[in-house]
Amino acid sequence: MKLFLTLAAVMMTASLASADFKLAYVDVQKAIEKSSAGKKAKEDMKKEAEKKNKDLEKKKADVDKMREDIEKKRSVLSEEAFGKRAAELQEEMQKFNVLAQKAQQELQKREADLLQPIVEKMKKVIAGLAKEKGLSMVIQSNQNAQIVLFATPESDITEDVVKAFDKEK
Repeated sequence: MKLFLTLAAVMMTASLASADFKLAYVDVQKAIEKSSAGKKAKEDMKKEAEKKNKDLEKKKADVDKMREDIEKKRSVLSEEAFGKRAAELQEEMQKFNVLAQKAQQELQKREADLLQPIVEKMKKVIAGLAKEKGLSMVIQSNQNAQIVLFATPESDITEDVVKAFDKEK
């Protein structure tokens, strides 16, 4: 078994070292952010988030006003009336929290819906570019993760992917 594993490792190393094997990497996240479709999706998301935040801020202001009103009238309210108003406030706060969570989930779903076709097109563009450049493999890099520890600048095809992506309609 050890002999088989050793032979497999030697064969893999030999094939990787051959002149026919060309490797490149692409930062897909960066490519999406720099592409025209990615910029438009980001702008659309920003507008939707601002609208939802505006609605949430209005609702929060209503809840805050209700809280202030209860605090101001606490001394003149009976214990029973105060308890009832406090329960109403608690219910409104819970409604606000549910509304905020729902808004966040809707934004996440909308972002996924906007990015899905961009990612699919990006994969096709990368495959076409790899074929055009005679690449054996393209690996994904990431600005935040150290997937590629060292590579020459020529190995980074991110900008080429963005240009090809924007050219293709």
